[in-house]
Amino acid sequence: MDQRTDRSGRPLPWLIQGGMGIAISHWPLARRVAMSGQLGVVSGTGIETVFVRRLQDHGVDEGLRVVLDAFPLQSVVDHVLAKYAKTKRAAGTPYLAVPMLTHRNVQSSHDLLVLASFVEVALAKSGHDGLIGINLLTKVQIPTVPTLYGAMLADVDYVLMGAGIPAHIPSILDRLALGEIIETSLVMDGNPERDEVPTLRFDPQRFLSAHVLTRPNFLAIVSSHVLATALTKRSTGTVEGFVVESPVAGGHNAPPRGALSLDGEGNPIYGERDQVDFAVMRGLGAPFWLAGGVTTPTHVREALEVGATGVQVGTLFAYCRESGMSNELKQSVIAGARAGTLSVKTSTRASSTGYPFKVAVIDGTLSDERVYADRHRICDLGYLREAYLKDDGSVGYRCPSEPVDIYVSKGGEREDTIERTCLCNALMATAGFAQIRKKGEVEPSIVTSGDGINEIAPLLVERESYGALDVIEFLEPGLRDGAHSKAD
Repeated sequence: MDQRTDRSGRPLPWLIQGGMGIAISHWPLARRVAMSGQLGVVSGTGIETVFVRRLQDHGVDEGLRVVLDAFPLQSVVDHVLAKYAKTKRAAGTPYLAVPMLTHRNVQSSHDLLVLASFVEVALAKSGHDGLIGINLLTKVQIPTVPTLYGAMLADVDYVLMGAGIPAHIPSILDRLALGEIIETSLVMDGNPERDEVPTLRFDPQRFLSAHVLTRPNFLAIVSSHVLATALTKRSTGTVEGFVVESPVAGGHNAPPRGALSLDGEGNPIYGERDQVDFAVMRGLGAPFWLAGGVTTPTHVREALEVGATGVQVGTLFAYCRESGMSNELKQSVIAGARAGTLSVKTSTRASSTGYPFKVAVIDGTLSDERVYADRHRICDLGYLREAYLKDDGSVGYRCPSEPVDIYVSKGGEREDTIERTCLCNALMATAGFAQIRKKGEVEPSIVTSGDGINEIAPLLVERESYGALDVIEFLEPGLRDGAHSKAD
């Protein structure tokens, strides 16, 4: 076992629960994992929409009230509750929407992001002294800093970020802890001149002045030793460790290095250049955890043998009782896993980010061609939109998953829209927050999962369902097996 400690002097966990979004890794799951002594992680993706949709469905219970009362700016709480929790949403009616985020400094957007992130982390940390982290996508730029600050207000212990190169995040955490104003440049499509690129600005003093926050540990999610080495050299602050994620992991995957080639089913082919050199990882001197395909105690032992501190686990937790996935979908996956009939495809087209994205083949979801064809394209959440420079010099936003003609009118290529999926709305539906459209249509869901989706079956022996603690107990023997075989 790795006896090192984190920046606050606490022992490093051997298990990190994956930060699965949107809201699959919600606070009840993270809290349960943290109470077991491991690192529980909440998803920060789309956190403000998740928060207000919960308010519309469930209102404010006693636990949430305690957390809301602890938020440092009660005028924000009052405003949000008045808008989103005044009356309960009737079944079958649309959710009141949150305005899509832009680079323009809209204080109400920042307020909601900070509050939503604070609430999610505070609920996850309630009633125990375990470790809680928050996971964000580097690709999703605009909400990042307010979301990080809200999590820090709630004393988040770890920040995990992948889907991009988060070299700038460590120094942002340093500066947020000191209450400094943060300004970053919005990454835009194409190569606009420097003076054409807008600045994202966040001022934490509105929320808590003259108070130094604890700077959380930062773990970068990487796909290779090459990226880990680059982040070690290029990051603007300290990277406390790495999660090394293989291409069998769920969600977004890094593309193969070199020219893209596909197998007969359209999955990207990974080769020798994509193999991780664990000697290099050990030589960086920072702890690292292996992720992707960790479904047995043997996988835990093998991680320790190559020098890892432990593992990050997503798939096994995604279908446990405490996960945020809708019960209907969860039961569908469980039934398929019992029969061993589930499959997962790595789509190079589904995500508008351009990254490969894992899609589980589940009836009634967007993996079904008929369901995909029947859905009317709409972009009203916009987390994966890209900024671009319009002909008049102003900044616009577009997404290849939006209506095709609209995307093309914004200068996008029609070919880029083929087979694109609105992951924002689909993943919101997967967590039970499907939007209802004007004619009563319900947004369909999509299930993303690691390749080992059928490997949840051993957890279902003599059980109808399983819990987060069952996952940990199932994997824990790998620690004992690997205790004396870990690489030097």
